[in-house]
Amino acid sequence: MTGGGAAMVQVCCRYDGTFAGFLTCVFECYAHHECPAAFLTDGDAEETLWPERPVDTDRPRALRVYKALAGRVSPAFRQIIEKGFLTCLPQREVDLYALIRRGLDEGDRVRRDLTDPTVARVMLAIRKLDTEVDHLKGFVRFSDVDGVLAGEIQPKNRVLPLLARHFSARLSGERVALFDRTHREALFCGAGRWKILPVEEFEIGPGDETERAFRALWRRFFRTISIQERHNPRCQMTHLPKRYRGAMLEFQAEEPPLSEPEAGSSGGIVPRLGD
Repeated sequence: MTGGGAAMVQVCCRYDGTFAGFLTCVFECYAHHECPAAFLTDGDAEETLWPERPVDTDRPRALRVYKALAGRVSPAFRQIIEKGFLTCLPQREVDLYALIRRGLDEGDRVRRDLTDPTVARVMLAIRKLDTEVDHLKGFVRFSDVDGVLAGEIQPKNRVLPLLARHFSARLSGERVALFDRTHREALFCGAGRWKILPVEEFEIGPGDETERAFRALWRRFFRTISIQERHNPRCQMTHLPKRYRGAMLEFQAEEPPLSEPEAGSSGGIVPRLGD
């Protein structure tokens, strides 16, 4: 990769929303001496006043940029770009592109320049991402449905790529399905391997009698260990923010008994894969 000229046309890049697609946009902007003023994904219906450049993901070109980030800057800088792409930072691609340009021009010192608003903004977003990943390692609740440990989360950031190795290693002998409600994708683990796929809908069935009994025991345990005289909602929210509770078993209502037609079935996981 080489730097662009002095005068660059501002454009809006439309791409497929993947990290490889973003790196392809970086390559194309360098090649055409353009500066991306905005990024849109293929599913966005938004209009823009900038000239639009459709960018098809080109993995060889993306790989050239990926290698350049480590070779010409540093592996630590490349990791910042990778993790920054997983954050929910508004207009994250614009900020990451600005970091890449500075990194390739000035070297590794860029990532330590917290006086730069863009660097500070990206690093703060990454800290929030890391905190959310750390929380979810303990807050995820799984149900055993048809021999699959199934769970759901509703994160702000795209955390599944960072949770994948953790759950794949920790539950190496199990089949796992973890659905991200926010980004409509699911992590599937089994036999030491994992994959993240787009999923349009994901429903965990009621489970069989044994699973429902364990759920009831877990709720009872949660209620029992609580000391009513020391109940402190504010302190509890500090350690367990409310936004995590919607997918946590102990904060959900008690389930009614299985009806006769359901009693003979486990009501398995029903995923509906996206396109």
